[in-house]
Amino acid sequence: MDRKRVYIVVKTYPTISEKYAELVCTAGVLEDGSWIRLYPIPFRKLDLEQKYKKYTWIELDVERNYSDFRIESYRPSNLDTIKITDETKSGKVDWQKRKDIVFKNKKIYTNLKELIAKAKSDMISLAIFKPTQIIDFIVEPTEREWKKNKLELLKAESQQLSLFQTIEEIEREFKVVNKVPYKFSYIFKDDSGTSSTLMVEDWEIGMLYFNCLRRAGGDEKVATAKVRKKFWDEFSKKDLYFFLGTNKKYHNVSPNPFMIIGVFYPPLFDMEQPSFL
Repeated sequence: MDRKRVYIVVKTYPTISEKYAELVCTAGVLEDGSWIRLYPIPFRKLDLEQKYKKYTWIELDVERNYSDFRIESYRPSNLDTIKITDETKSGKVDWQKRKDIVFKNKKIYTNLKELIAKAKSDMISLAIFKPTQIIDFIVEPTEREWKKNKLELLKAESQQLSLFQTIEEIEREFKVVNKVPYKFSYIFKDDSGTSSTLMVEDWEIGMLYFNCLRRAGGDEKVATAKVRKKFWDEFSKKDLYFFLGTNKKYHNVSPNPFMIIGVFYPPLFDMEQPSFL
């Protein structure tokens, strides 16, 4: 067991696990700049004061997750030890401060083949990648509902009534997160000119879709167009980076085991700086 201070940079959209119920995979950086993955975390079951945001420092007790061969993988040893120590403030974002923390002691990969080879040989599974060219952002329909066997697992778990909870509290605790019925992916080129397509599995994009859907009165076409506007129209004007992570199941078997688990989009230049033009 070890207590660590972690700067959160990634929260994936919640998934339903047959083993752990509803979970979020979190990735962040330690004070020395090294990566850490925190899994499993039943995020929606955390106390309100423990529900951390991206770009926030937290402290918690962790232990190496030896069921996962990927070197950055740890598990919370006690969820009660999660403590937010420096919460993200609203208002103007200090992108330079974020960059100093996120980029500390890291290689910024620009060649996907190099990164994949590194992952296969050294078992790294988290990285920052800078695409050379963004070609497109695509939206594709996918399964609209969670798999029946996973839903039945959650239902069975919710029926194990606690003596210290009301039925209403239990129902809230095990309420199934909405499944995003679309896949969102970037098509991009690396520094070799090789084109790749990677899906975005970020919490931000899932919540953006449902917020847009609500504002559009349930019109999915409008909602997906709004998501594309942000991730394509707006982010293409930013200094765009990808946080990449591998899927444990496919790490050693897939030609490319990476997915985009987060995007980092500082401005191309600091608007506060004086112009000499």
